[in-house]
Amino acid sequence: MIQIKGLSKIYRTDELETKALNAVNFDVKKGEFISIMGPSGCGKSTLLNIIGLLDSFDGGTYDFLDKSMTGLKEKQRSAIRKEKIGFVFQNFNLIDELSVFENIELPLIYNKVSKSERQNKVNEILERMNIAHRAKHFPQQLSGGQQQRVAVARALVCEPALILADEPTGNLDSKNGNEVMELLTDLHQQGATIIMVTHSAYDANFSNKIIELKDGQIVAEKQNKKLIEIV
Repeated sequence: MIQIKGLSKIYRTDELETKALNAVNFDVKKGEFISIMGPSGCGKSTLLNIIGLLDSFDGGTYDFLDKSMTGLKEKQRSAIRKEKIGFVFQNFNLIDELSVFENIELPLIYNKVSKSERQNKVNEILERMNIAHRAKHFPQQLSGGQQQRVAVARALVCEPALILADEPTGNLDSKNGNEVMELLTDLHQQGATIIMVTHSAYDANFSNKIIELKDGQIVAEKQNKKLIEIV
């Protein structure tokens, strides 16, 4: 699904040049759940943003779904993001003025899906995420775990090929965080491809592959055979 070779990213100012990523190589197969770990400033979020086409890269190659992502214009990147990639962020990024239903519906509106089809798709994902009873509520009326469920539902409603999660439990207590990781695990078991950035070794153990970054380079890549089982 994803092939990355020699990927580099440099941030420049008038006085400083910082190499955020340096010759990164790795592949992602369909149906994998990958965790990216490493200390702050190692390039984790930069790598995730490039994979999600939120940022460009300076060197190397990146292929997604057998198509090169090199040299794409923002309009082209935006179209692929809307159709193929679902995002889950640490801060939920829900719109307070919109109900749960309306927050989840937004990506479908952006993709110009008809009103009747939007209603069907949102209702289906609400049931799947076990938050149908919260459809008319607003984000501030929900717990942190429920808000993240809404964010995951919004990421899934367009049936993306890839789910990217950036510290999805970072603002949650252990109970709500566990619920979110259980949800991601269920999605993975149903065939979803997930790449997650995390500081948490506990959360990383829910994935089936762990990649460790340091100073913009991959220093370890290992299959995780000790997946956590939630009782």
